[in-house]
Amino acid sequence: MNAIDLLKKDHTTVKSLLAKLTDTTERAIKTRSELLEKIRTEVSIHTTLEEELFYPAFNKAGAKDEAKMVAEAKEEHRAVEELVLPDLFKTDPGSINFSGRMKVLKELLEHHIEEEEEEMFKDAAKLMSKDQLLELGKKMEEKQRQLKAAK
Repeated sequence: MNAIDLLKKDHTTVKSLLAKLTDTTERAIKTRSELLEKIRTEVSIHTTLEEELFYPAFNKAGAKDEAKMVAEAKEEHRAVEELVLPDLFKTDPGSINFSGRMKVLKELLEHHIEEEEEEMFKDAAKLMSKDQLLELGKKMEEKQRQLKAAK
C-alpha cells in the first residue's frame, strides 16, 4: 500500500470512530470511554507515522509551501494530543461538557483530515514518484505494526 492510501485508510478509521462517539448519549458512559481510548490510540499511531516518516519525506520532496503545510499539520496534532484529548479524558463522559468537547475534537480532526487529503496528499502525489510512495508506505506499514503491537 502506498503512503497516501495508508494514511487515508487511517483517516477513514478515525472518522468512523468519531461518528460512533458523537452518536452516543450522556448515558453511554462505558461506550464513550472505550471509543475515546480507541481514538486516542489511532490518533497517536497515525501522528507518529506522519511526523516520523511521511512529513519528513514530504518536506524533502517539496519547498517552502510544503514546509508550511507540515508546520500547520504538526500544530493541529499538538492541539488534539496535548489539549483536547487530555481535557476529554478528564471530563465526565456522562456530562454535557463531554459532549461539547467531543464535538470540538471531531471538528478539529475532520478539518485536519480534509486539509491533508485535499492539499497535502495531492501535492505529495505530484512531488513524489509512485515508487517513493510505495517504499514509504512499506516503512509506514511496518512502523504501524510495531506501534499497534506495543499498545
